[in-house]
Amino acid sequence: MFKNIKKQFQDEILKIKESGMYKDEKIIEGMQGTEIKVEGKTFLNFCANNYLGLASSRELINVAKKNLDNYGFGMASVRFICGNSTVHKDLENEISKFFGTSDALLYTSCFDANAGLFEAILKEGDAVLSDELNHASIVDGVRLCKADRFIYKHSDMQDLEDKLKSLGQRNKILIASDGVFSMDGDTAKVVLLCDLAEKYRTMLMIDDSHASGVLGQSGRGSVEGLMDRVDILTSTFGKALGGAGGGFTTGRKEIIEYLKQKSRTSLFSNNLPPMIAGAALYILSNFDKEFNSLRQKLIENTKYFRDQMQSLDFNLGGDGSHPITPVMLFDEKLTTDMAQKLFLNGIYVRGFTYPVVPKGKARIRIQLSSSHTKEQIDKAIEIFAKIGKEMGVIK
Repeated sequence: MFKNIKKQFQDEILKIKESGMYKDEKIIEGMQGTEIKVEGKTFLNFCANNYLGLASSRELINVAKKNLDNYGFGMASVRFICGNSTVHKDLENEISKFFGTSDALLYTSCFDANAGLFEAILKEGDAVLSDELNHASIVDGVRLCKADRFIYKHSDMQDLEDKLKSLGQRNKILIASDGVFSMDGDTAKVVLLCDLAEKYRTMLMIDDSHASGVLGQSGRGSVEGLMDRVDILTSTFGKALGGAGGGFTTGRKEIIEYLKQKSRTSLFSNNLPPMIAGAALYILSNFDKEFNSLRQKLIENTKYFRDQMQSLDFNLGGDGSHPITPVMLFDEKLTTDMAQKLFLNGIYVRGFTYPVVPKGKARIRIQLSSSHTKEQIDKAIEIFAKIGKEMGVIK
């Protein structure tokens, strides 16, 4: 049978390549960091979610090794059968303590946390309202549920309120939003979302994957100081809080308890590998005294990079509050070609094109780390300027 459809796949792949939207994979040789080795050459890395530089931390590697010795390689079971351990329970307790919530539930990723949320807690006749730029994991999670679905314009509180007014009587209503929108780096209007949720008596869910450990005076994210008003928080240990993987849902005790009974991505998936759980526990337990200070360098690096790039007349997206810094190019082919030229000049970045971003919104997404040195940032800016001028992006 496949002989009959093989050419269809080949033709579609060719179309993707010709449009400039083909996503080739680069293979990193060795550890994640501000300098990485690809194809035997060293590159400056400006596109990882490694905001606090912890992905290659020797301290965390040693913590993970210790947990590997104590708990073994994996649980070999889903949590409710025999896949839960003291390190998992300790981590869930520490998540609740860190964010000021009453309970938490671990997942193997935040994608799984979001995929297992909406279908579990929303039924037919309920309603969910989702920001149009929410992460794919929220989009896919919402698709799985039987509630009526409504998309509101990006961070448009008036459009959201208009839709809330039109819902009529519902058993449950949930507003869902990213805390930081991953493609643009702008922060959600969380206070206003809380106001609307309270006014219309709805639940509020925030995915803070790009904000946890990054935003807020104490690194608690876009929800810092607001968790008494936010019902559900999902986030990850795969970005600022370590970089290895693992996700969680935290919030109201009754919701978390219900998810433990009903969330399919928890019930039918192995629990988080203990070595990752142990390292994540170490990060949260020691965040205030060891890791929160890294955020100041991250803020300084972000501001410096943005200021220099804007002085060169690059069109930058985002609001500057987050280390995600999109260099807006708008054209898919231009974006792919420029990313490749930057790669050939020793700068590892990736072009983001449709369907990752809407058509006509192509960009190269830069992500700063607290580990970047000024010399590394200056080198990246120099090469951006050179390639930008060669390609007519800047004068």
